[in-house]
Amino acid sequence: MLMKQAYMSKLPSEFHKKCAAEDKPEGLKIKREIGLIGGIALISGTMIGSGIFMSPQFVLSYAGSPGASLLIWTISGIVSMLAALCYTELGTIIPESGGDFIYILRIYGSFPAFFAAFTLVLVLKPFADAATAISIAEYAAAPFYTDCSPPTVVVKCAAAFSLFLVAIINVLNVRLAIRIQVIFLVAKVLALTTIVVGGLVKLSQSTDRIVENLNVENSFTGTQFSLSTFGMAFSQGLWSYSGWFSLSYVTEELKRPEVNLPRAVVIAISLVTTLYLLVNVSYLTVMTPRELMSSTAVAVTWGNKVLGSWGWIMSLAAALSAFGSLNGTFFSGGRVCFVAAREGHMPDILSMAHVHRLTPSPALIFTTVVSLIVLIPGDFQSIVNYFSFTAWFFYAITLSGLIYLKIKKPELPRPYNVPIIIPILVLIAAIFLVLAPIVDSPQIEYLYVTLFIISGVIVYIPFIHYKVCPGILNKLTVFLQLFLEVAPADKNL
Repeated sequence: MLMKQAYMSKLPSEFHKKCAAEDKPEGLKIKREIGLIGGIALISGTMIGSGIFMSPQFVLSYAGSPGASLLIWTISGIVSMLAALCYTELGTIIPESGGDFIYILRIYGSFPAFFAAFTLVLVLKPFADAATAISIAEYAAAPFYTDCSPPTVVVKCAAAFSLFLVAIINVLNVRLAIRIQVIFLVAKVLALTTIVVGGLVKLSQSTDRIVENLNVENSFTGTQFSLSTFGMAFSQGLWSYSGWFSLSYVTEELKRPEVNLPRAVVIAISLVTTLYLLVNVSYLTVMTPRELMSSTAVAVTWGNKVLGSWGWIMSLAAALSAFGSLNGTFFSGGRVCFVAAREGHMPDILSMAHVHRLTPSPALIFTTVVSLIVLIPGDFQSIVNYFSFTAWFFYAITLSGLIYLKIKKPELPRPYNVPIIIPILVLIAAIFLVLAPIVDSPQIEYLYVTLFIISGVIVYIPFIHYKVCPGILNKLTVFLQLFLEVAPADKNL
């Protein structure tokens, strides 16, 4: 077993005190700029984005019926809430930024933590950024291509521009990024409220469609019962809730995390789940299941039917909503690379912060470059499917770590505590999401992803375990440090 008893015995306060007492020059510290409102905006603003505007057709297609699709959306919201509460407990036990990586590192040690960092930095976060950027581009281009889909080149270029713009915002200032997150959250809540109200208006005008789509007797007709289709529908639904973990990646930048972390999680995810269910009901009051599944941009189709010539507003709202989600994903995802480098699992340059702006600019720039590379061959649906497969694998490892701490380390201070049954239930869901699509419908792409993760051992053994560092890398680090005006950053505990 990989558990490190001596290492764990120092968790959390004794370990941090020892680190703080080490005799070394004091480095920069990223400030705690995120309050309760900012935390709510980071979680819900990251969750509400491309998913609710693009995934409904895929969820319905895999589920097979309106009733089953609404059930998937409900279950996805519940699982996301329970998973977020588990991460909240971990965030109060291990009050460090870095999310899954730092939790796995402190519980299981360096070897599995490296694979988490390797996959998060090079696969999961870039894939999430690329998928969201694609959705921004598709919705932004939709009003200009009313009779056909936008050309791939146009979509990819617009997506790349979105990534560049978000990178610039996050590199410039933490407070600016959070303010933009709050502003865009308000805008996207207004957009979703418009969809909900529009659906209610249509419902009041005629009940035929709601009877056809959501009548209890008929709403489950055509439901698909395959493990693979259910798993894929579940993955698409959870993609729309992706972001429930955002605040755990920036714990060191959150004011009073022991108080604001659980509050932000409960408020944000409750808000998002309620809006998602109402929005899906609105879609089904306006469109038939066939129309919804054939739509390439559900919100635009809804807008054209309800708002008429003003339907383009929904396309703009969807693009802006996805942009806010991209900003949140980028903000939290860049911290994984930053913390992994700070712990010696990535090049040193990525652990540094700008000397004036106090942002982890090298890590953010690196994340941008990898996201642009991922963007070139990707499409939305395949990105979501393989993103979910890999993401829930590491969520499962993290959740198993929480169960271990509850059983073996009950004496650790826990400002927030969840019953042990909750991480067990979410762990079962995570295992299902990893295994069900592979067992029911094996695809070669899953093997490629697995081999990629395992290939990390080629990097780990010489560079992490034996700490081999080529001289040219040191020279490159010094050059980039001077060029980017960055310096080593310490933990903010």
